[in-house]
Amino acid sequence: MQLQRDAMLKQLGYVPNEALLTQLQRIEENTSGYKKIQKHIMDLHDHLKVDGSFVALSNSEDYFKVKVEASSEELAEEAHKKIQHFSDKFKVKVNKLDNKETYYILGFEK
Repeated sequence: MQLQRDAMLKQLGYVPNEALLTQLQRIEENTSGYKKIQKHIMDLHDHLKVDGSFVALSNSEDYFKVKVEASSEELAEEAHKKIQHFSDKFKVKVNKLDNKETYYILGFEK
């Protein structure tokens, strides 16, 4: 499991350390159906990179967050569509924060 977490952190652009590994473990435990959607979260991260957006570990909540940091309104709209598609296709509940370009990935909808 440690190797999987290291790989996940590296794919998200982090340098693994004990604090990040512990945080990722809390996120995994807090995200319902994590094992089912782990690969899809990484795929979403890869798809969003072209729009200047990304998946990251939240600093304030034990969830993955999706940051839309597109350089134009058009790219931002495209990123939001990709997030909605991800949510609909894989039945993953996401929560958009009010007045922010940030979502939390809450987990698999049962």
